[in-house]
Amino acid sequence: MTNNSNDVVCFGEILWDVLPEQELPGGAPMNVAYHLSKLGRKATLISRIGDDERGTALRKVFEGKGIDTSYVQTDLNHKTSVVLATANAAGDMKYDIVEDVAWDYIELQPHHEALVSHARYFVFGSLATRSKVSRDTLFRLLELPTRKVLDINLRAPFIDREILECQLIKTQVLKMNEDELVQVSGWYTNHKGLEDRMRVLQDKFRIETLIVTRGAKGAVINYDDRFYDHDGFKVTVADTIGSGDSFLAAFLSKFIEQHDVEMALDFACTVGAFVATRRGGCPDYSANDILEFVEKNKNQNKA
Repeated sequence: MTNNSNDVVCFGEILWDVLPEQELPGGAPMNVAYHLSKLGRKATLISRIGDDERGTALRKVFEGKGIDTSYVQTDLNHKTSVVLATANAAGDMKYDIVEDVAWDYIELQPHHEALVSHARYFVFGSLATRSKVSRDTLFRLLELPTRKVLDINLRAPFIDREILECQLIKTQVLKMNEDELVQVSGWYTNHKGLEDRMRVLQDKFRIETLIVTRGAKGAVINYDDRFYDHDGFKVTVADTIGSGDSFLAAFLSKFIEQHDVEMALDFACTVGAFVATRRGGCPDYSANDILEFVEKNKNQNKA
């Protein structure tokens, strides 16, 4: 099962987003893997689904989208995860994340060590630590020699400061949204400015790269003690599911190539904004769709 050619290994939750009108495949790690694949990168997912209709359907979706399912475990005792998602008037989503589901029980397996050790990046989130089994597996994998990318996903009531700090200590690249920055940095500082808050976290946990997404306001990155910012794009939002995940995938897809940070940030904001114009976290698209989106926005800005 070992594959030495992976650019990125993603760990954590996979599920169905249950929207008022339909069910869509989701979960931040799966979304990141999907968008990396769409952007030409080899990504593998470590997760767990139930032995049920939803699990079978998810596996078919993965295979249809070209995502490697070799490391997606099947749980005979726990159901495939669902998240009940509702949108407000602005298109922002509220989530009710059902507990005690298959991805809470991701088991450590012998081939995981080689898989993760040979990857360029190992992407994981904070939500996957809510249960002991998956948390123990994750922390074993965090001991392996690869670059770690923490995509914070703070969802009450699954917020544990001590566990999150243990993840931050292991992290080289940290991605969070502005609200999460305020919450986490508030544990350590009274600073109000965005850049000051970012520096506090990076200094405390020795984090090389900190990415803060700001929704319609774009994003800010501090890399090698230099700040880069992007104002984002004005788009008509279908929903925000997966937008941040596609942003991270796009950024890593360029960061792997050692492109300069400014270019990687611009590409990430482009892909994130484009995905926000489509329904669900894993909309189908091509490289040409991204190029057309860029050209359309250039023409709008000129107008």
